[in-house]
Amino acid sequence: MKAARWIAAGAGIAAAGAVAAIAHARQTEEPDYRVLRADGDVEVRDYPALVVAEISNTGSRESASGASFRRLAAYIFAQDRPAGGEKIAMTAPVLQDEIAPGAWRMRFVMPARYTLATLPPAPSDIRLAEMPARRMAAVRFSGNATGGDLALMEARLRDWMREAGLMPAGEAEYAFYNAPMVPGPLRRNEVLIPVATAG
Repeated sequence: MKAARWIAAGAGIAAAGAVAAIAHARQTEEPDYRVLRADGDVEVRDYPALVVAEISNTGSRESASGASFRRLAAYIFAQDRPAGGEKIAMTAPVLQDEIAPGAWRMRFVMPARYTLATLPPAPSDIRLAEMPARRMAAVRFSGNATGGDLALMEARLRDWMREAGLMPAGEAEYAFYNAPMVPGPLRRNEVLIPVATAG
């Protein structure tokens, strides 16, 4: 009986944490893109220039993701800066792409109020950069975004782009919008591919 109560209590705490994470996600700043075309869960978007903090790690996507996330989080939450350093709000999504075989880059988009000149200095392993404005095709899906899920959705997006007459202008990127405690069915994930534009 006691074990059942402990299990129920644990499930209740986990559910409460998930609800809190979902509520927080609704208040999290996201890039202000413009939708040019929508077809179900696929969109073509124009993104403005974005200021990011980025880091790269090697290994599996999952292990590189964990290491990169911890370092970027330490930067924005002022854990590796002098006491009293300015904390930077977490935004969504977290971006990840494979820049070479087994080498993964993760980017945190900085809140829109920052420029490269106004961001706190970053440690030597973290690069602050401005991504230029760009056009992206995106497909949205829920779930835990396993490697198989990402590959399947990338193939689907490439097929859609081909049928729509859109040329890719680079490799795929992955976008993750939710904290790990959010249940898979409630998560928002995306695969994005840059779209070539005339001129």
